[in-house]
Amino acid sequence: MTQVEAAAYTGDEMMAVAAARRLRNGMVCFVGIGLPSQAANLARATHAPNCVLVYESGTIGAKPTHLPLSIGDGELAETADAVVSVPEIFGYWLQGGWIDIGFLSAAQIDRHGNLNSTVIGSYESPRVRLPGAGGAPEIAAGCRETFVMLRHESRAFVEKLDFLTTPGKGVTCVVTDLGVLEPADRGELMLTELHPGVTADEARGATGWDLRVSDDPRQGKPPNRDELAALRALKPPNGDTVAR
Repeated sequence: MTQVEAAAYTGDEMMAVAAARRLRNGMVCFVGIGLPSQAANLARATHAPNCVLVYESGTIGAKPTHLPLSIGDGELAETADAVVSVPEIFGYWLQGGWIDIGFLSAAQIDRHGNLNSTVIGSYESPRVRLPGAGGAPEIAAGCRETFVMLRHESRAFVEKLDFLTTPGKGVTCVVTDLGVLEPADRGELMLTELHPGVTADEARGATGWDLRVSDDPRQGKPPNRDELAALRALKPPNGDTVAR
């Protein structure tokens, strides 16, 4: 398969491809809307057709042909192997240890993978009030591994969170538009892989703490034509925008 030129794909597409490559066939994935949904559905459309996608709305084994606009998108229920109640998803499937990978995102992350999706600024008088925890703390605690996906910017990768929404204990990798970070000594995130054309200094400059870089970070491969074609075929109908 031919690799595409660097200018032929976006940072978000590279992020989705890098995360998708980490999923193995048969994995059970608790999927969120936006970039996590892109990554999980791309894996299912390419090298991992038997990935089981679980959405918070209660759909198990969803097989959407386009990226869902929300967890309430009707195609998720129409293509699922089963549809159960939200309490059952969390009380049985998640807490019962049936989920291999949980995908999360956030407004802020710190060096230990702790996440903030609650407020920017003080809790009592925030500059921005965010959607909140949702099921994120339960997902992080109940899944065997947690993948985080977010754009690599200093306002997101911060020395100190404005609010601790979700502890990062279960985070096993953070996939960004610059590379991949994984926990090292004492759980501190370390840059272990760089996307094509990205330097370690660029990643350090986009991080609000003194980012540790492995001695010989892996060099990720750009998306191949098949991956890009499959990813772009998942776009919502009528050009609608997927929530992030």
